[in-house]
Amino acid sequence: MVETESREPDRPRTGHARLGEFCRRLTGAPDSLDLGPAGRRLVEHLTSQLRAGRPPAELDDAFDELEELLLMAGHTAGLGSYRTAPTTGPTYRALPVAGPGHPPLHVLACPHGHCGRVEVPDAAHASQCLVFGQPLRAVGLR
Repeated sequence: MVETESREPDRPRTGHARLGEFCRRLTGAPDSLDLGPAGRRLVEHLTSQLRAGRPPAELDDAFDELEELLLMAGHTAGLGSYRTAPTTGPTYRALPVAGPGHPPLHVLACPHGHCGRVEVPDAAHASQCLVFGQPLRAVGLR
């Protein structure tokens, strides 16, 4: 008997932590992933493989290599969500207060549910997943 994952289709899941950090870095400052030609090839390899449908866990060797490049370039946070990341790029805003007369709360999450990146919706800026080249999807909060 094969056990399948049971979850509601519009609920975010934690997913691959380094993929979430990779996505966040792509949306950050323009030089946040400027790692020279080798780094650009690696970023292109990762994004093309993910867009082709390869599961992030199968790309752990490439994530390891990218993390090494980041660390050697002085990015102390690497791709680890457990490290202290610099505050360049987008910051996360507090969720609006819910209550009577307020619209239902939602967040924006990975379009494919592969990572745990979550953003507060912002009408002034369209949030994109630059890994998959798609808008983040709205997920209702309960």
